[in-house]
This record gives sequence, structure tokens and C-alpha cells, in this order.
Amino acid sequence: MVARQFGKPAVVGVSELKIDMVKRQMEVKGKIIKEGDWISIDGTVGELYAGKVKTMVPDIQDPWLMKVLSWADEIRRLGVWANADYPSDAQRARDYGAEGIGLCRTEHMFFEAERLPFVQKMIMTDLPSERRESLDALLPFQREDFAGLFRVMDGLPVIIRLIDPPLHEFLPNHIDLMRDLSDHKIRLRNAGTLEEIDALLDKIEKEEHILKRVESLHESNPMLGLRGVRLGIHIPELTIMQVRAIFEAACMVAKEGIDVHPEVMIPLTSHVNELKVQRKILEAEAKKVMKEQGIKPNYKFGTMIEIPRAALTCDQIAEYAAFISFGTNDLTQTTFGISRDDAEAGFLIEYMEKEILPENPFAVIDRDGVGMLMEIAVEKGRSVRPDLECGICGEHGGDPESIQLCHELGLTYVSCSPFRIPVARLAAAHAALREKKAKK
Repeated sequence: MVARQFGKPAVVGVSELKIDMVKRQMEVKGKIIKEGDWISIDGTVGELYAGKVKTMVPDIQDPWLMKVLSWADEIRRLGVWANADYPSDAQRARDYGAEGIGLCRTEHMFFEAERLPFVQKMIMTDLPSERRESLDALLPFQREDFAGLFRVMDGLPVIIRLIDPPLHEFLPNHIDLMRDLSDHKIRLRNAGTLEEIDALLDKIEKEEHILKRVESLHESNPMLGLRGVRLGIHIPELTIMQVRAIFEAACMVAKEGIDVHPEVMIPLTSHVNELKVQRKILEAEAKKVMKEQGIKPNYKFGTMIEIPRAALTCDQIAEYAAFISFGTNDLTQTTFGISRDDAEAGFLIEYMEKEILPENPFAVIDRDGVGMLMEIAVEKGRSVRPDLECGICGEHGGDPESIQLCHELGLTYVSCSPFRIPVARLAAAHAALREKKAKK
């Protein structure tokens, strides 16, 4: 999924591949491939080839392709938006015909080297003053991130998802901490001067504090733990900072003459009260910023539907959400009760070989389960809010068969990786043509 976002082919879960890090080689069914040898990857069908296969870079500006895509745009009803986290991704998406950004994942921005220490300090500290310092340091970064997206997407909507990471991804590695602590204790026993002893004692004290904090934040199942809206409720200062950055950026860019349409997405809602509480706090901050800046961009607050309960109670959720976006990657995981990473690397291949499952549900939306939840959510949500904007931002948004389902359900748009936008435009047109043919 991440590789696709960057336009890189990838094959996941090659269980027969044996990697020998010492010999710097890998083996598949007796064939040895050494470091430096060429291999070619077909990420669409999931095949690997020994050697360098002849390839070509597709020309998106080919006049014949552009003509076909223009016909598709005249026919399709579904909007086609893009998942993009950085201005360069957004520009590529616009070049490929995107009509908005359906998903900007803000947690990706926090992994950059210059920002990660501030994020870790904010999570690790018990002191409000230190947390505030970290957030104040992160605010300018986030503001510039969003300003860049708004400038590129002039006149088009930009949906920004508030931070939604499994918390452990931002914490120092537990094993590394244990090893460093052990090393420093060994060095302490062999220290020869008071200066060395004092320095090592100071390091040990700090590392023990960090280790204790990391252990206190440990979760047995981080993907279902303190993330999404739960993290925003637990550490409201974090999402408040993000909303301030979004609206400061929107106001700043609007003053430059750019037409901005920020849409704030609160992730992983399962109960309407989570959305109610979080939106109240965040919209108050948004209004505060707009008052300070003396400008009011056209904005929306909405949520991501990733939990079956949220889909089943979407009539309640729609009272506090101007839009919903189906995060079908997590919605598939929570509906099937399986981990995508574990399943695709293990039993899912066997399930498809034995025809227990007709298709990989993480590649094509499961109509009878996930699709039914989506249908219920759209119907219930629009019964309360008829103009409810409904989209999909999971990677299914670029799959033609899944796009067909989204058309049938009456979604507003599909959002996918920039490189899949031309396919999505064609698939949306095919869906409209099938509907027209069926009515004859």
C-alpha cells in the first residue's frame, strides 16, 4: 500500500523467499539471487522475474489517452480524488486528473527526522510544559505542510486526516533501550573516574525513566489501541495543534488569493459521542483561528468510517459529520477480524488457492460484508443529512471492481494513489455505462 503511494511495484508475502543476510543473497525454489543481481517486479499480478525485463515509462500526456480520459470524464458520475500527503504527490495527482485530495495522512509527516524527536518527547513526557514546547515546535512544520497542499490544490477540496498512528510506531524501540541500559550498567562497573561514574549514572537514570514510560504505553494490540479519535481525546493538545495548523495555513493561503477548501477528518470513530466531543473542541479552535486571521474559509468537519459500529450507526454520526470517508483497509480488517499484514503473508494465499475466499478482500471490496456495511452507512447517513458527502479513501479506491460497487452505492467520490487515477477515471465511466445499459 505504501509502495503503491510512491508509484513503486511491490509484492507482499512471498513465503517461499529465503533471505540470507550473511551471504547477501536470497533463494527461491533452489534459484540463488545474489546482492546486485537484477530482478523485475510486477506488482499488479504479484510476480517476480529473474533478470532485467524491458520496461517503459507510461506517458500520461499521450494525446490518444488524454482523449479517452476526456470521454470518460464526460460519462462518469463518481468523482476521482487522490490520496496525497505532500505537495509533490498533490501536483502529480492534479496532473493525472484528480478533483481533490480524499486523504492526507498527517502521521506520515511526523516520521521525518527533524520532527520525530518532538513527537517522541510529547508522548513520553508527563509535564504539560514540555508537551506544550513540543507542540509549539511542530506547529510551523504542520502549517507549512498544509499550506503547500492548499496552494497546489487551488479551488479543490483537501481532506486532512488528523493523526492516526498505532502509538508504538513513535516510541523508542524497547529492545534497543534494554540493550543500551545494560551496556551503560556494565560500563559503570568498569568506570575509573568520578566524572565517568556521574555521567553514566545520569544516563542510566534517564534511560530507566524512558524505559518505564515505554513499558507503561505498551499495548498488546496497537492497531486497536490508543489511536485515531481516542488519541485525540486522550491528548487533545495534539489534535488542537493540528487544527490550528490547518486553519492558519488555510487563512494564510486564502490571503494569497488561493481558493481553499479544508475538510478535517476525525479518524477511527466507533461511537457518536467520540465524534461529538472531539469536534466540539476542534471546531472551537478553528473558529478561534479564523477570528484571529479575520477570514473564514469554506470548511467541513467529518469522520472516517473504519469500524463496523460506525457504519451501523451512521445516522447518529451524520448529525456531527458533514462528510464520511470509508477507510476500507481498516474496515476490511475489523469486519473480517484479521490482520492484513499477517493474513497476506500467511493464510490468505492458501484461502484463495483453496477458493475459500474468491478474492483478496484487501484488493477488492467484499460486497457481502464490507459492501453491505457501506450501503447501510450511506443510507442511514443520508436519511439524516441528505447532502452527506460520502467517499472512499482505502486503496480499494483504485480497483475497478470496487469502483463499480462505489458507483452502485451512490458515493460522491473515490480516492486512490495518484498513479491509479487514470484507471479510476476509466473505471468510473465504465460503471456509469453499465448502469445506463441496464436501464434500457
